[in-house]
Amino acid sequence: MTSRHTRVPEYLHIDAAEIAERISACIRGKVREAGVKGVVLGLSGGVDSSVTAALAVKALGAERVKVLVMPDVESNPEGIRDAYRVAEILGLKPMRIDITGIIGAFLGSLGESYIDAPRVPKGNLKARVRMALLYYTANREGRLVLGTGDRSEILIGYFTKWGDGAADLLPLGGLYKTQVRILGEYIGIPPEIAWKPSSPDLWPGQTAAGELGLDYDDIDRVLYHIVDLGFTDKEASEKTGIPLKQVSRIRAMMESSRHKREPPQPCLA
Repeated sequence: MTSRHTRVPEYLHIDAAEIAERISACIRGKVREAGVKGVVLGLSGGVDSSVTAALAVKALGAERVKVLVMPDVESNPEGIRDAYRVAEILGLKPMRIDITGIIGAFLGSLGESYIDAPRVPKGNLKARVRMALLYYTANREGRLVLGTGDRSEILIGYFTKWGDGAADLLPLGGLYKTQVRILGEYIGIPPEIAWKPSSPDLWPGQTAAGELGLDYDDIDRVLYHIVDLGFTDKEASEKTGIPLKQVSRIRAMMESSRHKREPPQPCLA
């Protein structure tokens, strides 16, 4: 697969070398500030977790970075293979934890079966179980948990609250998905992983584009115009060529997911 970097709009280009240095320095500084041994993160084989792992290794060295690969019976085998491939490139030794039994026990306690449980609640449960395992490991070994979410996912709320949205540090939280892909190529993530279609892999066949109705190429263009430039939906639609209905849907996702980005609010101040 060839790079798609040349198709990225100029306004989403980044100085990948500078960004890699800044994020690595941030990780290193936060670990030193917390006085911990290192970091731990979940490695899924997607671009976000791959880039986060690479930056952590750049910041701390492979010996201070621990990665967990946490599939279940419904996970995409390709993603698991890519996770191991990235780990090998980075000199990491992943710890594999099959969460099928944990999810099954949880659902069984509610009188539900793995096969028949509602798809979305079960998918969110998987994300929360994975985060619980990461925090257990962090507590047990003296590490910080690195989240792998990017700015695009955070802004539109495409993450599980208290699941993959929970972390001690979000190294990629200031970068749009497209920019993460560019950064990934720069730091040595294979292009076929850096630019492959995104999927949380919470159920079979799940893709971000299939759920959202747009791929991140378009989502990032819209977000840049309505968030960074402050355009109205109509202006953003005219500037990007993306239908107004889809632009308005992205803004609606931002608004409806606001609670995911804010701490719990008391009813009485």
